Amino acid sequence: MLDLKTVLVVTFATASLQAVIWFFVWLAWRHLYELKFLAAGFIAIAAGVLLILLRGEQPASWAIVLHNTIIKLGLVLLAEGLARFLGQPRYIWIGISLLIFQIVAWSVAVAVDPGNLAIRIHTSTIFTVVIMSLMCFGLMRDRTQRPLLRWITIGMLAEYMAASIIQSVIEIRLPADFQSAPVLADRNAWYLLQGTLFLIAFFACLLFMVSSRLSSDLREKNGALLREVQERRRLEGQLNASLEAERALRDEQADFMRIVSHEFRTPLAIIRNAVDMIGLVGNRSPEATRERIVGIGEALDRLFSLIDRFMTNDRESGFRPDPIRIGSLIADVRLHFEMTGRGERLVFTTDDDGLSLFADPEMLATVLINLIDNALKYSSADHPIDIDVGKEGGDVVIRVRDNGIGIPSAELHKIGRRFFRASNTMAGTGTGLGLYSSRKLLAYHGGKLQIIANDEQGMTAIVRLPLSSEATDQTSLKELTA
Repeated sequence: MLDLKTVLVVTFATASLQAVIWFFVWLAWRHLYELKFLAAGFIAIAAGVLLILLRGEQPASWAIVLHNTIIKLGLVLLAEGLARFLGQPRYIWIGISLLIFQIVAWSVAVAVDPGNLAIRIHTSTIFTVVIMSLMCFGLMRDRTQRPLLRWITIGMLAEYMAASIIQSVIEIRLPADFQSAPVLADRNAWYLLQGTLFLIAFFACLLFMVSSRLSSDLREKNGALLREVQERRRLEGQLNASLEAERALRDEQADFMRIVSHEFRTPLAIIRNAVDMIGLVGNRSPEATRERIVGIGEALDRLFSLIDRFMTNDRESGFRPDPIRIGSLIADVRLHFEMTGRGERLVFTTDDDGLSLFADPEMLATVLINLIDNALKYSSADHPIDIDVGKEGGDVVIRVRDNGIGIPSAELHKIGRRFFRASNTMAGTGTGLGLYSSRKLLAYHGGKLQIIANDEQGMTAIVRLPLSSEATDQTSLKELTA
C-alpha cells in the first residue's frame, strides 16, 4: 500500500537530491547565477515536505500554514530562477502576492473549519496554475533554447496544472465519505505522487536547458576567440606591413646614400686626377694647367648639379629635359674620360652628330659614364671599348661593347638589380649600383637598357631612347612622374 507518508518521503528525497545537484552545478559554473534560485527552490520544497513528515498527528494551525507556504515559496523560487535563466521578464510581485494570498486563505480556512480540506486544495490549485502559467509564458517567449525542449517543458507544466485542477474538481464532486482505493491509502496521495514525478521531469528539462546554454556559451566563446585570433592576425599583418614599409624606407635611404656616393665619385675622380697633374706639371706647362683647371671647374659644376638632382624632393623638378644633340652629349662623355686619363681606350662611332632628342643631359651623361666605366673596369688594359651611336626606327641606340670577362649566362637575368655583382668579378671592383641607377635614370626618358653577351667575348650594353617632339616628351614626363 502506497500511503501518504511514503509518497512524502519519496518527494523529500527527490527534492533534496535535486537541491544538492543544482548547488554543486552552480558552484562549478558561477556565471550561471540563476542556478542558485533553482537550488533554493528545491531546498524550500524539501524543507517544507520534511516539516510535514516531522509534525505530529494533530499539528498546530500555524504549522499547517507555514509548512505548505514554504513549499509554495519553493515554486516561486523555481519560477524566478527559470525566468532569470531564460532572460525573460520576472514577475516576482505576482509570486509575493500569491504567497500572501496563500497565507491568508489557509489561515482563515484552518481557523474556521480545520477539517475541511477543500478550501486549502482550491487555494493551492489557484497558486499552482498562476505560477506555472507564468513559467509557460516565459518558455513560449524564449528563443535561446531549442523549440522541442521548450514545448516538452511547457507540456509537462500543463500536465501538472491539469492535475491540480482535476484534484479540485474531484474534491468538489466526491462525497465526504468516499473511500480511497487500496493502492493509494489517501485520495490525495496520487496528486502528491505525480507532483514527485513532476519534480523529476522538471529537473531533467532544466538539466537539458543548462547543458544547451553551456554549449551555446562555449560556441560563443570559441567564436569570440576565433575573431580575436583573426583580429590579432590582421593587426599582425598591419604591423608587419608597417615594419616592411619602414625597412623599405631604410633600404631606400641607404640605397640613396650609396647611389649618391657612386655618382659623386666620378666628378671627384676628375678633380683628383686634375690636381695630381697640376702638381706634376706645375708652372712648366701653363697650357696643361689651364686645361686641368677648366676640367676641375666642369667637374665641380657637374658635382653641384648632381647634388641638386639627388637632394630634390620633386622628381619633375629634379628631371630637367632640354633639346640636346647626340654629338654634344658624346663630346662631354669623351672629355670626362680624357680628364681621368682613360680616354685613349675609347673608340666612338657616331652615324649622325646632329641627331637631337629632348632629354636631361646630366642624367644621360651619367648613364653613359656608368656603362663605359663598367666596360673599362672589367676589360684588360689592351682592349678598346667601342661606343656606337645611331638611329634605329624612332629610337636613338647607343651600344657600349667590351671584350672583358663577361657575365655567366645563368646570371644574366640578375643584371641591373641593386647591389648585384657577377660571381666572376673581383672584390672591391664595384658596388653593383651602376646599372641599377642607369636604369632608373633612363626610366625618366622612357628609355631602356639591355645587356647581352657578345658572340666571342665580353658584353654589350644597349641604350634605347625614343626620338620624339618636345611636346610629346613633356606628356611622357608627366605620366612617368605622376
